[in-house]
Amino acid sequence: MFRKLVWGVLCIGIVFAGLGIAVADASKHNKGDKGNSVGMGSGSSHKKVENVIYMIPDGFSSNYAANYRAYKGEEAIWDQHLKGMFTTHAAGSDITDSAAAGTAMATGYKTNNGVIGLDPKGNELKTILEASEEEGRASGLVATSTITHATPASFAAHVNDRNNETEIARQLVESEVDVLLGGGKNNFLPKSENGNQEEANLIEQAKEQGLRFVENREQLIDETDVNVEDEEGLLGLFADEALSPELHRVNTEEPSLAEMTESAIDVLEEDKDGFFLVVEGSQIDWAGHDNDAAWAMSDVAAFEAAVEEAINFANKDGKTLVVVAGDHDTGGMTTGANGSMELNADILQNVTTTGEYMASELNDDRSNVRNVVQSYANIELTEGEVQTIRESDDAASAINTIVSDRASVGWTSTNHTGADIPVYAYGPQANQFTGFHNNTELPKIIADTMKLK
Repeated sequence: MFRKLVWGVLCIGIVFAGLGIAVADASKHNKGDKGNSVGMGSGSSHKKVENVIYMIPDGFSSNYAANYRAYKGEEAIWDQHLKGMFTTHAAGSDITDSAAAGTAMATGYKTNNGVIGLDPKGNELKTILEASEEEGRASGLVATSTITHATPASFAAHVNDRNNETEIARQLVESEVDVLLGGGKNNFLPKSENGNQEEANLIEQAKEQGLRFVENREQLIDETDVNVEDEEGLLGLFADEALSPELHRVNTEEPSLAEMTESAIDVLEEDKDGFFLVVEGSQIDWAGHDNDAAWAMSDVAAFEAAVEEAINFANKDGKTLVVVAGDHDTGGMTTGANGSMELNADILQNVTTTGEYMASELNDDRSNVRNVVQSYANIELTEGEVQTIRESDDAASAINTIVSDRASVGWTSTNHTGADIPVYAYGPQANQFTGFHNNTELPKIIADTMKLK
């Protein structure tokens, strides 16, 4: 990997107590695979996978997929690659959070909610990204949240509290991950520079260890175009905290998820031993927590563009497996609501901001409710809806409810649910994912396809 020569003289290897990536028995996962369909660049169903792009739409379930088809007006790129479903419960809970789910999807072991990279007894678990690195592959993490958030952290960090993002940042920099792209610059800077670290400047440390640093879209594109052959890694931190919602990204200097994915692939493919890349569409989950249907669908669209980048590369490369799997459902989104027999999710295409932003544009007496919602959501409110928003203790929630109702999108929760999640796969041995699984099986199947020791 790119960073081994530089970092090898700066630290000693970490001994992991857990061995979460035991190679799955091939016979267990060979379910009559006769090879992938034409155009999938797969060849033999038993062809070794050299590269893996593990794509995680946080909070995404089958109802998100169904509503997205209505929103888009046609199938999503992943629909024809559906392979199976899987369960998501945590070690001590029927409903998982992103830390426990990410750990299961990264290590093959269940753990408690809030815990990253450790088993319930506190033992470190080796992740599939780390196992890939041990066999010489390059690695990368991409997210629209802070890069230190629960899901990306689960693949390269080991902490008992997902909220300890400064420690996660330290571990990410001291790991052998070659590409880190997302938000969360404050978690890498010292307090003297308005960051969250006590003293350490992890950005400077990362540079010393061989990572180039970029902090806006233009720099990302320029650095990737010019320096992909330098055999250096890349650290891109494009916001102090999380990146902006997709609805607002056009007004920033932040790259899209697709652009970050493309740049990560461009850097990582220079390693002739292969690579392991994790890409998270983080804010689908946040939109689900807010029951904000327009934000959810726009971020699913941004995630689909990133999946298209991955599949295009896999199609040309022929040795790359793309796996798309959400970590859990968020919000209990329904496909249809309020007794309607029609799906109107396409009207969400007209919404240009989040409900939270619309609420922030209301004046003190909320006398401009009608104009704000008309301007940003293209919805003509009834008098009753105007009064509901004016009188609500949570104007953003009231706006989101009305927008969802108009789109025939329902919600059952503002938290995660225990719904089963679809898994899609494209490339060599994609059919290994066929069937009904536990989320802990996913990294074991991937390890099997990569023939990890």
